[in-house]
Amino acid sequence: MTATIESQVDDQPRLIIEQGVAARVAAIAEPVIAGLGYRLVRVRVSGLSGCTVQIMAERADGSMTIEGCETISRALSPVLDVAEPIERAYRLEISSPGIDRPLVRRSDFERHAGHTVKIEMAVGVAGQRRFRGLIVGVEGEGARIRTDNSTGEVNEVLLPITDMADARLVLDEALVAESLRRGKAAEREVKKARRSGAPPPGQSKDFQPASADRRHAGASEGD
Repeated sequence: MTATIESQVDDQPRLIIEQGVAARVAAIAEPVIAGLGYRLVRVRVSGLSGCTVQIMAERADGSMTIEGCETISRALSPVLDVAEPIERAYRLEISSPGIDRPLVRRSDFERHAGHTVKIEMAVGVAGQRRFRGLIVGVEGEGARIRTDNSTGEVNEVLLPITDMADARLVLDEALVAESLRRGKAAEREVKKARRSGAPPPGQSKDFQPASADRRHAGASEGD
């Protein structure tokens, strides 16, 4: 089972990462999530309506299920309780990255070539920090983006992924269609595993839920 889990995890590092408290949570969460056969996408800490820690995760093929979110929540909750990266009470939410997902790895840009992305740079390029355009491909550690200006002229720019503060897909019909196709494929895989008596992808047969006695909720969500 160990070999199967390891083969499912994308070993490419995240090139767009968190800062501050979210970075501390990510450092604790990432190895736990990887050990279950998933990969961390982003961590967001929000103070609205109390403190919420949202952890986005997925399998290496970009899919995620409700069962996967629950598996991660049960395994990660006690680890966070012990490490205490946040000093006040908080609500833990495990979710998929969503359709208009953040892109954080080189492979994310490769997989979504041909789709539209919005990018905010931490380090400006030619005096510009915000870009929107089609992902042409990846060259080294940079993403090549085809942009349109107000005159309709098409330009291409190579943006270093490590200099990006945020990169997110733009919701459109092509993106929705691809997400539906991937979601159906993931459902078929889960159903096949259940019929064979095997655990869902990323969860071993001897996995045991954590105790329910913890100070934060473990909400979960899948596509």
